[in-house]
Amino acid sequence: TTISKVKDPETGDEKWEPKGNSSEAPIVVAARKIGFSENVSDEYKRVLEIPFSSSRKMMMTVSDISGRAELCQGGMPLEKGASLLAVVKGAPNFILDYCTEQLAEDGSTKPLSESDKASVLEIVDKYSSKALRVLAIATREFPQMPFNMKNEDLSTDQKFEACRSNLKLLGLVASIDPDRDGVPGSVVAARGAGIRVVMITGDYLK
Repeated sequence: TTISKVKDPETGDEKWEPKGNSSEAPIVVAARKIGFSENVSDEYKRVLEIPFSSSRKMMMTVSDISGRAELCQGGMPLEKGASLLAVVKGAPNFILDYCTEQLAEDGSTKPLSESDKASVLEIVDKYSSKALRVLAIATREFPQMPFNMKNEDLSTDQKFEACRSNLKLLGLVASIDPDRDGVPGSVVAARGAGIRVVMITGDYLK
């Protein structure tokens, strides 16, 4: 997913337009705001990617952070000796189950208690009730991969389980999906024909 500056055909004004996965677009925007460059994928070599699944409710990437003291200029401090960074994004209630720490506003790390998790879920409920899609972002640093990369017998789930424990919660990202072209008119037409329209979305259980 990328964002690029384009010119609005109606107003002529320049604006940022995301391209790719709509759930990743707000994360890319947030990353650019905190200091990541548009070439972040080239600067942080990805060594592992575990895709989203309906059972895991999240996806994970592991990237090389060798020689870095902070995630980006002025960003989260990295542990001394860490060479790999796992990042997960997905359903908050699932990710919180694996989190034991949280990133504080001053960049320090502090424990994530059950009370803290409950408070986070209250925020998720608040945003979800406003029809916003809410994702949690968490990380974990490693001095080396917690499994043998050469072992071809390891399944995707086994690799995921080896990396998912003791995560650090970075925060939440909330976004709303814009109306798709033609949808408002189709809903109006369906209602006019006496058809009851029901929208079922998401997998977050309150």
